[in-house]
Formats: sequence, structure tokens, C-alpha cells
Amino acid sequence: MRLALTALVLGFAVANPAHAEFELSFYTGFQTAPHSDVEGNDPNGIGKFDFTTAWEGRSNEMPPYWGIRGTWWQPNNIGYALEMNHAKVYADENDKEKNGFDILEFSDGINLVTVNVLKRWPSVERPWIPYVGAGVGVSVPHVEVETSSGKTFEYQLTGPAVQWLAGVSYPVSENWSVFGEYKGTYSQNEADLHDGGDLKTNIVTNALNVGVSFNF
Repeated sequence: MRLALTALVLGFAVANPAHAEFELSFYTGFQTAPHSDVEGNDPNGIGKFDFTTAWEGRSNEMPPYWGIRGTWWQPNNIGYALEMNHAKVYADENDKEKNGFDILEFSDGINLVTVNVLKRWPSVERPWIPYVGAGVGVSVPHVEVETSSGKTFEYQLTGPAVQWLAGVSYPVSENWSVFGEYKGTYSQNEADLHDGGDLKTNIVTNALNVGVSFNF
């Protein structure tokens, strides 16, 4: 992912050396996820299932919640960005156990890779810069599911994803700035289970992020 962001930035720099402004941003924060429906089939274990579970974000537990974004800002303050967001969700202990799951989580990430469009509003009258954005992409979670039939533990491409965000950036030097933002995401996840079964769930996340950006 970092190689992809580096290639993106270098490509833009070669194409537009006189006008490009590039921003590489790193962030962490506090992320949650509301209830969602989980359905599918575990043919050699619990069979067909369809239930609603609460999700826990556990942002500060390992592996932590984080993200990286590379943005190419145009002279009109429109930005085009490539982003990797590493969110996490863990099914509620009671919900998973009463439905036959020993493990039901995406703790190595509901990893969303998105292409985004952003708009910012700099002003000579104030140092802080508000911005908003939205993007589309794909969900590549680490599927972690275990039932009586066995365990699925792997990264999968599971479906489309969208995200939206709004925040404020504050320059602290010529090249560095700090920022805070709200980020929301929605992903459709259709995972394959090890025994030929499947699991479907749509995940929404809400996060408050803090981060640092390097501009060049």
C-alpha cells in the first residue's frame, strides 16, 4: 500500500511539476461500528445463520486503528487522494456465542482502499483550513471466523466500499500540519468460509481521527 502511494505521488509530480501540491497524511483515532446483520451458511458446522450483532471497535488494542492518505491538491483547492483505512470490528461475545461462533471478527482490519475527492477552504484571515471529502473503493478485510467446522483466517476481497469525511487542518510549519476529522465508512462484505460456506455483513464505521501531514 505504501508503495502504491509513493508511485501515485511521484507520478503526479512528474506530470505537473509547477502546480502540484502533495500531501502525505497519517492518522489514528477512536473508531466504532453500529449493529449489523450477519447471514450465510456454514454447511459442515452451524448450518444457515441470520442474526444481528453488536460490533466493538477496540481502537486502542493491537493491532491499532490507523490510516494513510496521499492527496494531490489542485490550484482550485480540489484534491484527489488514494487512501488505506485500517478499521476493526469484533462481534459481541454473547451474540457470537449464542449463534454458534467461537470467533467472529475482522481484527486485522476492515481494510478499505479508496479513491477520494476532497475540497478545502484556505483563507488568509485564519490559519486553520476546513475540508470535506468522499470516496469509493473496495473492502479487503482479514476474515477471522471460527465455528465447530473449523477456522477461516485470511485476507479476502469482499466487496465495494464508500467513505465520507470532514475535518480541519492546522499548519505548524511550512511543510507540516496537524489535523482532526470525522470519518464514516460503509462496506459490503461477502466472505468465503474454509468449508465452502459463506458469510455476508455490511459494516458501517464512525471514527474521530487525529493525524499529521507532510506537504511538498
